[in-house]
Amino acid sequence: MTDHMPLSRYTADYAGQDPLRLAVAAAVDAFARASIEISDLIGCGALAGITGEAQGAQNADGDVQKDLDVRADEIVRAALKSVSWAALASEEAETADIRDGGLLDIAYDPLDGSSNIETNMTVGTIFSIMPSAKGATPFMQKGSAQIAAGFVVYGPQTSLVLTLGDGVDIFTLDRAAGSYKRIRTRVQIPAECAEYAINASNHRHWEAPVRDFVEECLAGVDGPRGKNFNMRWIAALVAEAYRILIRGGVFLYPSDARKGYADGRLRLVYEAHPMAFIVEQAGGGATTGRARILDLVPTAIHQRVPLIMGSISKVKRIEAMHLDASAGQAQAAAE
Repeated sequence: MTDHMPLSRYTADYAGQDPLRLAVAAAVDAFARASIEISDLIGCGALAGITGEAQGAQNADGDVQKDLDVRADEIVRAALKSVSWAALASEEAETADIRDGGLLDIAYDPLDGSSNIETNMTVGTIFSIMPSAKGATPFMQKGSAQIAAGFVVYGPQTSLVLTLGDGVDIFTLDRAAGSYKRIRTRVQIPAECAEYAINASNHRHWEAPVRDFVEECLAGVDGPRGKNFNMRWIAALVAEAYRILIRGGVFLYPSDARKGYADGRLRLVYEAHPMAFIVEQAGGGATTGRARILDLVPTAIHQRVPLIMGSISKVKRIEAMHLDASAGQAQAAAE
């Protein structure tokens, strides 16, 4: 049974008196405070002036900004103001903010899935925390350099998924107390689950390995997988990741032949890197199809990348199909 430990005590226990850990704890606590304010805004919706309508502007990555994108970014920046960061990167800003003396490089997506706001569907906040890259360009490190990562899901409950590099815990917002409390500890992604998530409308644009994997799933009990699969697609990375942590399965947002999708669409620094860190800490896998996500070194803050993540057996299967079709076939037969 989970102990419902408050997040503040969890981060304090982690930090002790170590300066770097104290900075990490302060950053996590800041994201928690910001997310509570964002959750309240989302919950009130139009009553708080949040409509989900476009603001007539684009963010640094070319996506149309919604009103809550801007508000969420302002809230997160304010919460992080007193945290010891040396570099701060947001999806909503073209370049990173830099200041002297900080211990951390922090990257975040203040509102993942904002296209869902006006339809009252799940959205979230994602963050990645690395030690400051002294003498190097901030954020241009492998994802394995992360020391903490997390995401918040604003759904039926507001929940914060967190790794500090030693497993994954989940905290849910106790609205009466105004604080997060732990509901799951040392989460492990189930090894087997007959679910996969992909936007099937892009089938004609996919590379052959992705198409072949999905068609294996569609073949059900009559195909090489020997069982029926269910397809899911929420169009919010945080919601897809949370479901996988709880139920298993695999999520695919691959590159494809459409203009602007050759290198994938998710951002490496503040979406794929933190999600891969969390998923691997929970016993799963994360790949582009050809390379481990946490081995990738970004070349730009807003660099895009394909992302395939989830139960380790499914991720390895899809990667095998990308790297060697015959190896993928052999693995399918073995399973």
